[in-house]
Amino acid sequence: MAGGLKSFAALVPLLALTACGGGGAPTPAPAGGGTAGTPPPTASPTPPPTGGLFSVPAQESLSVEDVQQIIAQAAGEASARGFPSTIAVTDRVGNVLGVFQMAGAPGTSSVSLQQIGGVAAAGNGIGLQGVGAPSSAAAIAKAITGAYLSSGGNAFSTRTASQIVQEHFPPAPTTIGLESGPLFGVQFSQLPCSDLSTRFTGTSGPRELIGPKRSPLGLAADSGGLPIYKNGVIVGGIGVEGDGVYGFDPNTLDVDDDPEEFAALAGIQGFDPPEEIRADRIAVDGSSLRFVDANVEGLSPLQTSFGAINGPGNGLIAVAGYTDGTIRAGSAYGSEESGIRAAQPSEFTNPDAFILTDGSGANRFPIRAGSDGADVSQPLSADEVRALLEEAFMVLSRARAQIRRPLDSRMQATISVVDTNGVVLGIVRSPDGPIFGTDVSLQKARTAALFSSPIAAQEFLGGPPPVAAFVQRVRDFLGDANALTGQFAFADRSGGNLARPYFPDGEVGAISGPLSVEDPQTFSPFATGLQSTLVLPNIGEHVGFIASNGAMADTRRGCTQLPRTTSGNSRIANGIQIFPGSVPIYRNGALIGGIGVSGDGIDQDDMVSFLGLHNAGVRLGTISNAPNDIRADRIVVSLGDREVRLRYVNCPFAPFLDDPTQNVCEGL
Repeated sequence: MAGGLKSFAALVPLLALTACGGGGAPTPAPAGGGTAGTPPPTASPTPPPTGGLFSVPAQESLSVEDVQQIIAQAAGEASARGFPSTIAVTDRVGNVLGVFQMAGAPGTSSVSLQQIGGVAAAGNGIGLQGVGAPSSAAAIAKAITGAYLSSGGNAFSTRTASQIVQEHFPPAPTTIGLESGPLFGVQFSQLPCSDLSTRFTGTSGPRELIGPKRSPLGLAADSGGLPIYKNGVIVGGIGVEGDGVYGFDPNTLDVDDDPEEFAALAGIQGFDPPEEIRADRIAVDGSSLRFVDANVEGLSPLQTSFGAINGPGNGLIAVAGYTDGTIRAGSAYGSEESGIRAAQPSEFTNPDAFILTDGSGANRFPIRAGSDGADVSQPLSADEVRALLEEAFMVLSRARAQIRRPLDSRMQATISVVDTNGVVLGIVRSPDGPIFGTDVSLQKARTAALFSSPIAAQEFLGGPPPVAAFVQRVRDFLGDANALTGQFAFADRSGGNLARPYFPDGEVGAISGPLSVEDPQTFSPFATGLQSTLVLPNIGEHVGFIASNGAMADTRRGCTQLPRTTSGNSRIANGIQIFPGSVPIYRNGALIGGIGVSGDGIDQDDMVSFLGLHNAGVRLGTISNAPNDIRADRIVVSLGDREVRLRYVNCPFAPFLDDPTQNVCEGL
């Protein structure tokens, strides 16, 4: 069903603000708390603190003996249940420390064919539905998910991931009609083709253990993946795959008796997270998250001897691109060896900042000027990038966390800045931000920059037919033959509105967003639309590489099938992202880049990107958020009986720990 697009430029005096725009019929925005050049007090720049505001995690790591014990405990539980499985253990930055396969364990796991409309017939799945992948790949993806989603303030599992990526939140038969999960689309991150993620090479040296490492299947929503803690510090994850199906849980109201989860739970005994930070102690939008359905009382007596379970038939296996078949010790997060450490004053002035390093002491993504001088009259300068990162980091440092415990903890996340070519101009993170946010913040920055670009349609039309088809779908849906040519600025919240299987988000009907699957009934977390279509060949190549034990070529570094820039890179070289937390960057009304934030609640991520850019603009007077009259919340979609406005960003109420002001984005 096509709709009509309207420009609200003529109504700007009445709609001075849409920074916190919502869905539904277009309505006048609230009275402003300032103008674009006069921020309210809470949005004004504040000087960097003179001392650290965050606690730095202790440098704990898994030893070889720890890994052996974790595998033995998991394998012992699986054996007691008559459930031969493949078990993977990683450290916090994604290094695979060991993969153990029990005799009789399935060698292949098939991606679930479950869709909104039921189970697809064999051969009729779309996206990754029905794809067969080595069980070792599934186990590694689960372990990485447990490690990457967790931190010192939150312990999340693959069951938690399942809950937050589906079309309704929380997912259940009785919640149809609610909005999609807050991290809808995060499963297509940490991709095997990501240019940010590092790769296992099997050689020794200072770069061998640096992270974040890639995941063979992105982040997992299939139960059986849990985080591993040592002395209360997140040090890794465990993944168990044994039923031959790589799926998700569409109903969080029942309690599953899942042997994969019981085996993983046995594995982390003695290495379990503090009770008070488990997902089931954290609420989002009034709903408690889920950690595990398994319980300790249901476990068999623990088997702690690795020698007792290591053979005959059971044993460590090599996995191409991930492990040579031995057990290794993990790296300590925060050390140079791990690839993520505290910044030196010469690298970033804020004393709380962490950066990504190359293992030999050098910053992997030092602050730099834009590379797009051939396309932009005045690219971002290094000083502007530094101001962007500093101001965004200051907003982050003041913000109250959504997903961390104890209550009133400071938000922790990663911030990325890119130019219009998608080139990284700088990445900085707080000390304990979840690792997943590193890759995702970059996805968000690149997505906002690309979708706001004058050449967005040209880029997608230059891809293969399944990708190119989305351009016409967007144009038909919006009733705008010039859509995706830079007329409007798209934050990730805006593009995410168009990427949901039901439009508007949460309502159940026959209309899907034009960036989602065409038929809402075929949607699943493994088939999201443009997002998954862009990277399916990359994932397929990588699965073939693993299945052939490295005989087939691995996927290239740098995702997607879009044309390369003149410098040879992809503008979205780690895939796109479709949940909020980014805005495009402008100079005098012209697009010059994007900023992305990820690691906490999506409204918090929105606020840090939006206010960080605004405050940098106030500080410098040279850069800004998109002009009000071209923000995507000026786009209205006609649904026949009513009109629905897209959103731009949503900032949380009373977000700061040091200021009680409520509407901090109002009027900007």
